[in-house]
Amino acid sequence: MQRPLPLIAAALWLLSTGPLLADPQLVMVEQPGCVYCERWDEEISEAYPKTREGQHAPLLRADLRTGPPDGIEYDRRVNFTPTFILVEDGTELARIEGYPGADFFWGVLSMMLAEHTDYAPDVQSATPVASEDKG
Repeated sequence: MQRPLPLIAAALWLLSTGPLLADPQLVMVEQPGCVYCERWDEEISEAYPKTREGQHAPLLRADLRTGPPDGIEYDRRVNFTPTFILVEDGTELARIEGYPGADFFWGVLSMMLAEHTDYAPDVQSATPVASEDKG
């Protein structure tokens, strides 16, 4: 069975141009001996790939001293570790400098993803803020 030539030509063109939209990634820039990187590893790293955020922007680790991973460009120099850089198609979209704790990280990451990608936060499953009983 012969396929129409225009359909084959269109398919070849799409394959040659690569993906139309590259998926976002979260680059974690770290260095040996960074206590805040270790804290992030203890509190977040195991859960990250299982979360909606982690599935939307998979983690890619990079060493501060070796520069950005191949095909990725930072907008400016990274001075602090950890620094989390949201990239898409190799280009920096936003960053979080430092790690002051899990609540801050998840909140800022969710806002950053929603602002710069097609990520939609799941407000129904957000952790409620604890309130004191006024009984």
